[in-house]
Amino acid sequence: MNNLDEVILDSINEGVFTVDMDWRISFFNSAAEKITGISRGEAMGRTCSDVFHASICEKDCALKRSLDSGKPVVKAMAEIITNRGRKIPIRISAAALKNSRGKTIGGVETFQDLSQIEELRKELNNRHTFEDIVGRSPTMTRLFDIMPQIAESSSTVLIEGPSGTGKELFARAIHNLSPRKKKKFIAINCAALPDTLLESELFGHKAGAFTDARRDKPGRFLLAEGGTIFLDEIGDISPALQVRLLRVLQERAIEPLGGVESVAINVRVVAATNKNLKKLVEVGKFREDLYYRIRVVHLELPELKKRREDIPLLVEHIISKFNRIQGKNIETLSSETMKRLMAHDYPGNIRELENIIEQAFVLCNGGIIELHHLPPELRPDSTQANDAFGAMSLQSMGKHLIVETLRRSNGNRRKTAKELGIDASTLYRKMKTLHIDTPNVDGRHKK
Repeated sequence: MNNLDEVILDSINEGVFTVDMDWRISFFNSAAEKITGISRGEAMGRTCSDVFHASICEKDCALKRSLDSGKPVVKAMAEIITNRGRKIPIRISAAALKNSRGKTIGGVETFQDLSQIEELRKELNNRHTFEDIVGRSPTMTRLFDIMPQIAESSSTVLIEGPSGTGKELFARAIHNLSPRKKKKFIAINCAALPDTLLESELFGHKAGAFTDARRDKPGRFLLAEGGTIFLDEIGDISPALQVRLLRVLQERAIEPLGGVESVAINVRVVAATNKNLKKLVEVGKFREDLYYRIRVVHLELPELKKRREDIPLLVEHIISKFNRIQGKNIETLSSETMKRLMAHDYPGNIRELENIIEQAFVLCNGGIIELHHLPPELRPDSTQANDAFGAMSLQSMGKHLIVETLRRSNGNRRKTAKELGIDASTLYRKMKTLHIDTPNVDGRHKK
């Protein structure tokens, strides 16, 4: 490498280094020094793994992949450890280094420090996340606003919403934000067990209470002492068990099966159901007195199709999750794939979206999830009908969301920007770019 080449490579912001066929560093530019905190003199002649201590060095070295396949590796994600022990996220590209005769004499790798980008991403994500719950739609924002107050109280909570909307996540968030967070969170699915077993699971039993009850067993209420018990699918419990549960909520005491004495408990109850309990009360399938006992605080979670603006955020969150679990570096979706996901109605709600992304992870070997990675019913040849989003481009969807939010806000641009999670100046630029007419009533001076 001549002096001019070194000057050019020292002037760029990306780290660049080369290795020989023994994996020893033969060039190390100024940006590489700055990012790693290791001087050129210290790096030269050492193996790259000794210098970088990267998360992919042992199992998935980008340079080795490139040299083995003969193809460049582009935009691989990794973490390196600086000379001060700090972890830094980086984006890597690697390729074989060849001489004038085409013979491979080593490898070259460039890397970009993503620390600031990651910080910005976290800052943006934190605006739209609450514990592990993701959303920026008006409904989710309102729920986020009231959750701390709900958590601070000790009142019983009823969470209603279709399957797959994240009811347990909300229950855990209430517990984790509450004064009870250092105690246990105990969850039980009331629909998964027959009455006799469920009663024993909830209240415990004494030895000899029934066949095979050879020793005392504490119930879930006792295990949750001082903490929170989450009764999922409470709408499925029998009338007899409804009576017992009502007594527990009234007296704050339980009586194990086969026992003769009540045991006082200090447990917060959070219940959830995918059914409309009020309608069950009206038809006599759920006790009215129990209904009002568990519905002191009421949360209603929306279907995913009613909060479509949250889908891109959820997709990014799920991709990040599966990248960690599966050790992949998938970055995003193609625009056509995102359009298809925005068009789907999600009868299984967030759980269905997560399953779709997980399947795509299995099939995707690159950095971008494409249409052909989706389940068959979501691919272009699907006969499944699309709703109004189906024929829209991503730009059109963005315009639609802004127009709809403006309409809901009666033209108040400040309120619209807040609901969309962007600055008012950003909203103004987007309106100008997308040719969205300024509303007759802009509401800027309204509260």
